[in-house]
Amino acid sequence: MKCDLHVHSWHSGMCTQPMVNRICRESYSAPEQVYSRLKQRGMDLVTLTDHDSIGAAELLRNRPDFFLSEEVTCRMPSGTTAHIGVFDVTERDHVEIQRRRDDLVRLLAYLTERRLLFSVNHVFSCLTGARKIDDFQWFGSYFPAAETRNGQMPAFHNQRAEQFATQQGMSSVGGSDSHALASLGSAYTEVPDARDKTEFLDGVRAGKAVVRGSSGGYLRLTRDVISISAQMIKRDHWKAIFIPFFALLPVATVVTSLGESVFARYWSARVAESPIALRSEVFGESG
Repeated sequence: MKCDLHVHSWHSGMCTQPMVNRICRESYSAPEQVYSRLKQRGMDLVTLTDHDSIGAAELLRNRPDFFLSEEVTCRMPSGTTAHIGVFDVTERDHVEIQRRRDDLVRLLAYLTERRLLFSVNHVFSCLTGARKIDDFQWFGSYFPAAETRNGQMPAFHNQRAEQFATQQGMSSVGGSDSHALASLGSAYTEVPDARDKTEFLDGVRAGKAVVRGSSGGYLRLTRDVISISAQMIKRDHWKAIFIPFFALLPVATVVTSLGESVFARYWSARVAESPIALRSEVFGESG
C-alpha cells in the first residue's frame, strides 16, 4: 500500500514567514481536491498533515481509505522548533497533542502512551528556524521514525536524513510536503505487504516501509510558490496589487534553496562528528 504522509491543505493556516504571514496562506488546496488528486496518483491510503490542525476531518472522515494526521509545531527543550508528523489521530488526540506541543517531554509521553506513530520531518531543514545539536539527540533517541524522502527538499537533504535514520535505527517515512496540488504524491511511503491502514502503519513501525518518489529542489519550489500566489489572488482579488512582486519570487526561492543547502550541509556534518547515542543505548535494547 502507498500513502503520501506529508500533505497540506487550506487548513494549514497562514504562512509563517514575516510579512507574508499577513496576506498568504500555506496552501489554498481544498481537502476534497487533495484527496482526489492523491487517488489519481495511485495512493491507496490518504491522509492530511496540516499544521496543528485537523480541520479536514469533517470533509473526509467518511472516506474508507482516509485517516487523520497532523504536522505538529513543537518546542524542543533547547528552545528551538521542530515539525513532527503524527499519524492516525483522533479529535481527542489532537486536543491533547496541542496542549503538550510546547513541552516535548510531555508530548513524547502522550504519543508513546497512545502508541501513535510519529516522525521528525525535514530533519536537516531550516524551515523551522535555528537548530541545536541536542535536538538531534532527542530525535535519534526518542523518535520512532524520520522523514527520509521529502518532495520539497533537495536530494542532498534527503540523503543525509536517510543516513541519520539508518544510523539511529529509525523507521523511514516519505511524503511530498505539498502545499500545491501539482506536487501531491511526488514522494510517498510504501509498505508492500500491507492490506489496510492498520497493517500499513504497523509496517512503518516495524521498519518495513520503503520511501518512493523524487526529491525536490529549486524548480519545484518555484512552481509551487507561484501556484500558491496565483491561488491567493484568485481567492482574494484585491491582492492583485501584489502581482508586480511576482517577478521577485524566483529570486526568493533561489535564496531559500541556497539557505537550505548551507543549513543541511552544516548540520549533517555536525551530527556526523557528534556522539549521538544509539537508540539501543537509550532504551537498553539488546540483540
